[in-house]
Amino acid sequence: MHPASDDPATRTALAALQVGALRWLGGGAIAVVLGVLLGLATVTLAGEDGRRVPGAGLAVLALVLGGLAAVVVGAGALLRTRRWRRALAGTTWRTGQLYVAGPAVLSFEPDGGDDAVHLRLLSTAIWRTRAVQALDGAGVLAAPVGPGQWVFTAEGAGTLYGARVTARGR
Repeated sequence: MHPASDDPATRTALAALQVGALRWLGGGAIAVVLGVLLGLATVTLAGEDGRRVPGAGLAVLALVLGGLAAVVVGAGALLRTRRWRRALAGTTWRTGQLYVAGPAVLSFEPDGGDDAVHLRLLSTAIWRTRAVQALDGAGVLAAPVGPGQWVFTAEGAGTLYGARVTARGR
């Protein structure tokens, strides 16, 4: 059996996740730089004329804090993509059915009679949870990518979804 990372759709999905992470990282860095430049321009204007620029301080603060948040999000997504890539190189896809019990509550039932794996979707983005809800009862490919974490995808989904194992009674 071939590793899950050898599948062309998996490589494409991982590359897309990496590009998205780099966009967050780059966009955040640009926002921080723009915030610093705006701050310097504001200080220069105030130093020459002594006049205040209304809203400039708030804009600088928003750019820098928002940019730093985006850098953190991008770095986290980049690390998660790298971890998933390594993990998928050492495992194979398992086929099975995905059942949705709520917005982020899932159950993966592997083919072959193995016990169901109860999962909670990692993403809280509305568009991702709705995409996963549309997979209720569908055949999916899933693979463990760490202690208590799984990744799954469906034919033609074009992306990977991360989920964390939960206790059955939750």
